Amino acid sequence: MSEGRPIKVLVAKPGLDGHDRGAKVIARALRDAGMEVVYTGLRQTPEQIAQAALQEDVDVVALSILSGAHLYLFPRIVQLLREEGLDDVLVIGGGVIPQEDIPALQAAGIAAVFTPGASISGIIGFIENNTRR
Repeated sequence: MSEGRPIKVLVAKPGLDGHDRGAKVIARALRDAGMEVVYTGLRQTPEQIAQAALQEDVDVVALSILSGAHLYLFPRIVQLLREEGLDDVLVIGGGVIPQEDIPALQAAGIAAVFTPGASISGIIGFIENNTRR
């Protein structure tokens, strides 16, 4: 990754979740903070997300989910990213995720989980401080 280019973030909505207002708010906030943002749109498979991350050469994959399938979809996406050799990509998650599920997600490779009420500045700061540059 080049020092001179902005952090590139893939914002993705895995699974059958049909609500993307939160993901769009985050995508816009990241863009306004100077990051390059690629938004995949709704109803993406883990395979589509991993391929998009590879093709777009992103630094961060930000997953958003409200459907309750996070314990399956998030670890599967991390697994596919690692299979593609994207070990240095920071993976974060957000959405309606019970607190008791967060340790399992972190153990599966999700660097941070942001639930409703998380501050946008906190999300931006986490990305800036944890992206390998």
